Amino acid sequence: MSRSPARIATSPLLIPESAREVIDYALDRRAKLRELFSGFSSELLDADPYLIRAAKHHGLVSDRKCPVCRRENLFELRYTFGDLLGQYSGRIKSHEEIEEMSQQVGEFQVYIVEVCIKCSWNHLIASYVMGDGIPRAIPRRLPTYE
Repeated sequence: MSRSPARIATSPLLIPESAREVIDYALDRRAKLRELFSGFSSELLDADPYLIRAAKHHGLVSDRKCPVCRRENLFELRYTFGDLLGQYSGRIKSHEEIEEMSQQVGEFQVYIVEVCIKCSWNHLIASYVMGDGIPRAIPRRLPTYE
């Protein structure tokens, strides 16, 4: 089975310079890995099947190896949330789409999750706020056609 677009992320996270309120979860990640390797918790390898599927088809392949199985490269997913996104809140977006959205939306939150499709390791690695800062009315839900 071939993976969807073979996009490779460089080692530093692709966080735009215009990002605000950047939170790096590296300390929490290290603590969780220490807990896992000490044998205290196996619940850390519990990626939802939908998260694994999303990583395979929409994820950005990073050049970082999984810290648990050390065999597979990690996938990065960027989830966007915000009231001003309306029905599109909670969707996975590419780095380029987020840059474009930041010119059109007042404010929204981006969460970057790393996922290993081999051993199911997953962890929130960073979050930040994007947007042009211009207040706008919350959009009405658009009709969905099937």
